[in-house]
Parts: sequence; C-alpha cells; structure tokens
Amino acid sequence: MSFTYYAIIALVVLVVISAFFIVKQQTAAVIERFGRFVSVRHSGLQIKIPIIDRIAGRLSLKIQQLDVIVETKTKDDVFVKLKVSVQFKVIRDKVYDAFYKLDYPHDQITSYVFDVVRAEVPKMKLDDVFERKDDIAIAVKTELNEAMLNYGYDIIKTLVTDIDPDEQVKNAMNRINASEREKVAAQYEGDAARILIVEKAKAEAESKRLQGQGIADQRREIARGLEESVEVLNKVGINSQEASALIVVTQHYDTLQSIGEHVNSNLILLPNSPQAGSDMLNNMVASFTASNQIGEAMKKAEKKKNGDS
Repeated sequence: MSFTYYAIIALVVLVVISAFFIVKQQTAAVIERFGRFVSVRHSGLQIKIPIIDRIAGRLSLKIQQLDVIVETKTKDDVFVKLKVSVQFKVIRDKVYDAFYKLDYPHDQITSYVFDVVRAEVPKMKLDDVFERKDDIAIAVKTELNEAMLNYGYDIIKTLVTDIDPDEQVKNAMNRINASEREKVAAQYEGDAARILIVEKAKAEAESKRLQGQGIADQRREIARGLEESVEVLNKVGINSQEASALIVVTQHYDTLQSIGEHVNSNLILLPNSPQAGSDMLNNMVASFTASNQIGEAMKKAEKKKNGDS
C-alpha cells in the first residue's frame, strides 16, 4: 500500500470524527451551514455534517451576574455611587435571539442600568435613597426585563448592594447621628436626674410627716403624763396651780441634771439657785392666778353683756 492510500484513510477518519461533538451541561451550541443558522444543540453527544456544518458559538445557560457602579446626584445635590448587581441568564428557547441579535449583552445591560438609576435617584433625597433602594432595584429590573426579553435574556434579580456618598457627606452624616444620640442621652440623663429629685423630695416630705407625727405623739404623751401627775397631786391636797408649778420646777431641775451628765454638751444658761427656783415658782403661781382672774372677769363681762342685750 502506498502512502497516498494511508493518507486518504486518515483523512476519512478525521472527517468522521469531526462529525461528532459534545455540548456541556447548561450550555447551548449554535450550528451554521455555509454561514447560515441551522439549529441549536443542547447538552450531550451531538452530530453534524463534516466540513459543511460548523459550530458558530456556544452560550452558557447558567445564571450570570453583572455588577454596575453608577455615579449620580440626588435631589438634595449630593453625589453618590450606587452598586447595582444584575443577575440574568439566556432563555433556553431563545438562544437564537441571544446569539444573533446582541453582540455585547453586558454593555447593553450596563447602559439600561445607568439610564434607570440616573432617572430615579435624582427624584430622591439622600436619606430616601437608603430607605427606598428596593424601589430602585425594582425599577431597574422592570426596565431591563422589557428591553432584554427581546434579545433572549431573562433578568432574574436586581439588587442595590452598595450606596456610597461622598466622603465629606458621610462624615457629616456621622456627626449628625452622633449629635442625635448625644441629645437622646442627655434627655435620658435629665429625666433620671428629675426622677431622683422628685423621689428625694417625696422621701423628705414623708420624713417630715413622720417626724411631725412623732413630735405630736410625744407632746400628746407628755400632756397625758402631766394630766396624770396633776391628778395624783390633787389627791394629796395640792391644787392644780400649785401642782403645775411643782411640775415645772421639777422639770427645770431634771433638765439641769441631764445637762450635767453629758460632758460634751453645749453651755445653756438657766437659773439654778434655790432662790431662782423659788422666784420661778412664785412667778408661775402669780401668772396662773392672774390668768384665772382675767378669765373670770371676761366671763362676768360676757354675762353682763348678754343680760343687757
């Protein structure tokens, strides 16, 4: 056999082998025949006409993600950068549209994201951008779905994953937040101080009330004791005036004795001679006598007045 024969056999084998090809899972292969679309082949072992048919390209059917960073201005004139993550995939039944109608899907998606974000964010203030980022994501997804569906792409999800204002704006926001927290803390401290003052006043008022009640009880018991002492002295022939004077003098000397028992007590000047005690007793008896006479005179005057009337 000649070399030519072996070459022909090898060529035939290569042609036969080239008719078979493998498509991976979650992948679609586009077949063309003389430059014209023939079919779309999916995962598995596939066959084509050697030399005549060719694999024009392969498309992944997996979910892909594109991160787009958009810089725009808010309604209150603050420049902010938004990171929008777009998750998309090629629709299995529209591989033809995805392959032939759109050359650069990433650029197309990026353009739509820029258009929607720069139309929505300028309508909002900076605080609203943070609060309504989901609304921005929904607006981007709606716009992309309407546009990319004709090109064979399905938009799975859009997410606003980052909002980055200017550095000076962030510092100002942090200072505002810190000031608000300090204000709240001061209010809580003021409330706590006010509560302490009120409770302290209540405690002092209760203490004074109890102290007054104790003094009243003490005086009531003293009066009861004096009354009993006067009754005892009356039984032995001492009248009320003399009994009262005797009790006062006794209390006077009891006081002097109590002061003498305490070394560190303050100096109190009181009459302490026997003559002074006698004078005190005489003065008290005279005072009680005069008081009784005045009382009797007032009663007689009142009776006379009533009789004349």
